Amino acid sequence: MQNLAIVDLGSNSVRLAVNELRDDGTYREVNRVKADSRLSEGMGPEKILQPKAMERTIAALRSFRPYYEQLPQLIVRGIATAAVRQARNRDEFLAQVKRATNIDLEVLTGDQEAYYDYLGAVNRLKVKDCLLLDTGGASCELVHVKDGRDANLISVPFGAVNLSEQFHLDDRVAAVDLFSAQVFLRERLRDIWWLNDAKHLPLVLLGGANRTLARMNRQQQKILHVENIHGYRLTTDQVMRTFQRLLAVPLRERKRISGLETERADIILGGMLPLVTLLQMLDSDRVVFSESGVREGIISEYLSQR
Repeated sequence: MQNLAIVDLGSNSVRLAVNELRDDGTYREVNRVKADSRLSEGMGPEKILQPKAMERTIAALRSFRPYYEQLPQLIVRGIATAAVRQARNRDEFLAQVKRATNIDLEVLTGDQEAYYDYLGAVNRLKVKDCLLLDTGGASCELVHVKDGRDANLISVPFGAVNLSEQFHLDDRVAAVDLFSAQVFLRERLRDIWWLNDAKHLPLVLLGGANRTLARMNRQQQKILHVENIHGYRLTTDQVMRTFQRLLAVPLRERKRISGLETERADIILGGMLPLVTLLQMLDSDRVVFSESGVREGIISEYLSQR
């Protein structure tokens, strides 16, 4: 039996998943830890990782070490996604991480991230036809799943943090800013020609903003075990009502909404906007949430290769 620790450095948070890999090809998660570090904060159009954001992230990585460093037959795999992928100073940051934690971070390409999302979600949800959307802090991954296969995939460089910063969606939202954000998203998404093939299909949702959407609705419906969102479904009308509810209140009131993490309240509108736009463009009537994504996809690939 081996232990695989996956350190997943996202644009808004850092996550650790520790899994026991059994000899029969199955695995069991034994620990999961999350820290909010918002690495992509303040990158701006220059795409420069900021010193304070880098310090927060490295501190989070250090805090993870007691959860895995004493485990036998240990494999540590570190991955980084959009914020590091886009950063002009990424080599400097990767060197700092290596010195501080001894972790060699692998910077996933956008296509790799989307493919691992596909592997992780489809293996667990058993969906045949859908559009998969993973909304992160600085990117969105889109995969058209047809007959259970990844027909097309892409990563686009906008997400909850950079949309919120660019279009001032953090507190009270001005009509002109919301309109500008919607025009921006529609123009970028229309450039993805194969999205037309996903019309009327359900959307399978991954990523922090989408998990938050699920938790808010489960709290509102008074469902036990709010965190158990895998396979949870919402209609498009329910998604739109939640978005309108968030849009109608300032940040201080948003922070009090049950199921919405305080540290995510200022980026939730930016995080939901890609989903809202896609639901309108594709005339989809429902969404399905997946708790499995990149990390589970990496485990699946590792087990199949082993």
